[in-house]
Amino acid sequence: MNAGKINNLKEMSMPYISNTDKERQEMLQEIGVSSFDELLQPIPEKLRLKKELKMDEPLSELEILRKVNRLANKNTCSFGANSFLGGGVYDHFIPAAVDSVVSKPDFFTAYTPYQAEVSQGTLQYIYEYQSMICNLTGMEVANASMYDAASALAEAILMAVRKTKLNKAVIAGTIHPNFKEVIKCYTEGIGVELVYIAEKNGLIDLEALKKAMDAETACVILQTPNFYGNIEDAFAIEEIVHAQPKAMFIVSVDPISLAILNSPAEYKADVVVGEGQALGNAVSYGGPLFGFFATNSIKNARTMPGRIVGGTLDSDGKKAYCLTLQAREQHIKRERATSNICSNQSLCVLAATVYMSVMGKEGLKEVAIQSTTKAHYLADSITNLNGFSLAYPEVPFFKEFVVNTPVPAEKIVAELAKHDIYAGISLAEFGKQNQLMIAVTEKKSKADMDAFVKALVEVK
Repeated sequence: MNAGKINNLKEMSMPYISNTDKERQEMLQEIGVSSFDELLQPIPEKLRLKKELKMDEPLSELEILRKVNRLANKNTCSFGANSFLGGGVYDHFIPAAVDSVVSKPDFFTAYTPYQAEVSQGTLQYIYEYQSMICNLTGMEVANASMYDAASALAEAILMAVRKTKLNKAVIAGTIHPNFKEVIKCYTEGIGVELVYIAEKNGLIDLEALKKAMDAETACVILQTPNFYGNIEDAFAIEEIVHAQPKAMFIVSVDPISLAILNSPAEYKADVVVGEGQALGNAVSYGGPLFGFFATNSIKNARTMPGRIVGGTLDSDGKKAYCLTLQAREQHIKRERATSNICSNQSLCVLAATVYMSVMGKEGLKEVAIQSTTKAHYLADSITNLNGFSLAYPEVPFFKEFVVNTPVPAEKIVAELAKHDIYAGISLAEFGKQNQLMIAVTEKKSKADMDAFVKALVEVK
């Protein structure tokens, strides 16, 4: 290689940007701080690196593979353990056809298309996914997906604010605690008032909800089944919400539950969101996930976040697909954008589309029936043990439930983990030290559940 080519390569590749101390100081002054440490003040002390970053010595490819495999073998997946974890991410069975289709290079290597009409295959499955979500929820229009249920719920609040020109969001205290944090982040600084309704016996307090409603309410947020797995009375709540003519009823649902519970359309929800992970996507340490988002009228489509794929005919009269709406910050003026979402979760959506296609209506119904039947069997078995009881004995639940424990739930979780049983989620971090939240899916056998109960006896 000649010298000219070497110089060109040097110009093309810059390994780092060098800054002098003087240049760094000028940048800090421009930002408005006196030192780099002052710039880091918002970051808690315990999270800051206080020592020199020590890097391992370089390794060969073979050595790296050995090290990575050694570390990976320390993990225990849901196939290698008896898992009752839930809290929004669930270990449902995934047919082999899902991974087979998703792994095809045509899909697996493609990023969400920006020249979308070129990728007709991608647009077709997104269109089919949107149609399936509408069938599942009873809604009229769905978008191409959101990042997860939490961001979808927060985006739904922003949509309601845009639609109603009101700024008050009334939120059930029984929604997932992580959802509350995401909602707070999304709405901070834009003048949205968040009003939380306290829980009462594991459900939203209806009387408190009535008192919170007024002419300034843009929307009411409900999750059903809620964070504890309990089924809320959505019909009664809808009557309270729509007593205010402008208020929108926004509901977060478990898509599997819709196979046997009332669809949101039946209790007149205006917007339906949810976590789609249960539809053919693995637990995978809790991600990646995808949120679905649907609304009850095509009239609301222009205020929805994200993108919508539509079906049409091309100049030859053949079926074709295109991005009908993409009211995202990347495509239109910022002040007119409904959201700054960068993309949609295409690969996760493809998995969901294949899963719903393979399972069909009867398959989804069977998953839902088995999950709830087995959850109630396990709940009955646990509550027959001395010292254990249901936290909400009078409230119906779907596939997840909370039990009161005779010892701190964290101790139960820690002890059972030693025997490759993931007992569930301790609610200690939410102020309920002696409560354990347990999820059951169709994958659990009677032997799995009986082994769990036996282990609880030994720990107690």
